[in-house]
Amino acid sequence: MNRLYAIGLGSALLFLTSCMIVPHPLTDEEIRLRVADDIRILHADQDPVTGPIDLYEAMARALKYNLDSRVKVMQTMFAHQQLDLAHYSLLPQLAANAGYDGRNNFSGGTAVSLLTGRQILEPVTSADRNIFTGNLYLSWDVLDFGLSYVRAQQAADNVLIAQEEKRRQAIRLIQDVRNAFWRAASADRLIGKVASLDDQVTKALANTRTIYDRKLQSPLAPLNYQRDLLNIQREVQRLYRELNIAKVQLASLMNLQPDAFYQLKMPAVDRAVPVANLDLDRLEEQALMNRPELRTIDYQKRVNAKEAKVALLQMFPNLRAQFGGNYSSNSFFLYQNWLGYASQVSWNLLNVFSQRAKSKVIQTQDDVLKTQSLATSLTVLTEVHVGATQLAYSRQELDNAARYQVTQVQIADQTQRGWLTRSTSDLNLIREKVNEVLAEVRLDVARSAFEAAQGNLMAAIGEDAVPSMTPSQNVAELAQAIREHWERSEMVAMVPVRKKEQDVPTIRPVAQ
Repeated sequence: MNRLYAIGLGSALLFLTSCMIVPHPLTDEEIRLRVADDIRILHADQDPVTGPIDLYEAMARALKYNLDSRVKVMQTMFAHQQLDLAHYSLLPQLAANAGYDGRNNFSGGTAVSLLTGRQILEPVTSADRNIFTGNLYLSWDVLDFGLSYVRAQQAADNVLIAQEEKRRQAIRLIQDVRNAFWRAASADRLIGKVASLDDQVTKALANTRTIYDRKLQSPLAPLNYQRDLLNIQREVQRLYRELNIAKVQLASLMNLQPDAFYQLKMPAVDRAVPVANLDLDRLEEQALMNRPELRTIDYQKRVNAKEAKVALLQMFPNLRAQFGGNYSSNSFFLYQNWLGYASQVSWNLLNVFSQRAKSKVIQTQDDVLKTQSLATSLTVLTEVHVGATQLAYSRQELDNAARYQVTQVQIADQTQRGWLTRSTSDLNLIREKVNEVLAEVRLDVARSAFEAAQGNLMAAIGEDAVPSMTPSQNVAELAQAIREHWERSEMVAMVPVRKKEQDVPTIRPVAQ
């Protein structure tokens, strides 16, 4: 007996052990296949780069191929599909059933008198041994219909939320592309100048060391001159390092390979856009009206308000009605085909008691959304003021850099004339030529910073930076649509008002 018990227990343990699920980590080969798939798909199905990329093509490539942008597009499509699915929940239920029932003998029975206890019938049957059944029923649940209608409305609001999230991502993406493009363009323009500057500084440093070693001048003069040159070289190299990574960042935004070679079409830097005279009050109003973050919260409030309707509907009793046709192959039935109809009323009484708790949850969620809206509004207003102030300062820095560059060119010309007449030294000429290149570098950096400040302000006020696009558009068509959209729009630079009663000063910004 003990042996049989041990065998039975061992068999049971063996059976349970064989049914246990153990984790199986991915193999190196599976991971390698996933990596190869990702690399193959990452840059597939993209229009090839056939020439220099201008600002609008960079925007078009980012909108069409950027992976974050693709995620938002897919989320919007998913929200639309959920809305389509919610529409079907409004329809009545139509259920078709079929079945088979069989046994090795007939089902039957007898009857016994309740008064005498004697059997009053011989064994009888009223069913065949094998029976086929089928029915087709249409049922309609009134409460479920009401709940499904409200859920469909919430799904429609979720579509609008997804669209606002897509618009927010597009605005920020265009802002990032704009900033990276201008910095990358500046880096391309500065490559030759920085190389020339390094050569000139290196030669000038060698000359100063020779003067110092041979004691051709007072020792302090060549050392001061050498210090000035080293400071210039350090500043230019710092600026160039900051700009040099912009081309890699731009390639990432356009979903190009980080080491991909591409050229940029240099934008015109001397073409002006129309001048606008807008104050901060209008900017604030535009931002509060257009920012997708605030619109998203507004739609979330609508979704939460409909949740209160759901909680109210759940308090009511439910009416369910059915109507359908039936069939049975049972030969003992008088009618093998018949129509059936039924109705049922049910009421979950616990929903009445839980209504108060549900109302508190909904009200708390509404308070959270209102507070979130206020906090977001404050953040938006701060971004508008910061963006306007940054634009004003960057415009001022651009003007200063332009005046400095013109002045430095004149100084270099005068020094050149003095050098030709032997009234100044070679070192002074080299230093002024180096300063001339540095002035160009500073002007280009200031122009790039101004363009970035313009983009930041456009994003702060929630300006739509792109037109509606379709998946069938290629890069060239989308780039042309973006160009026309920008030319039609009133996206111009503005400066902040110091005081409400002051007139708004106008500026003449550089073109996008």
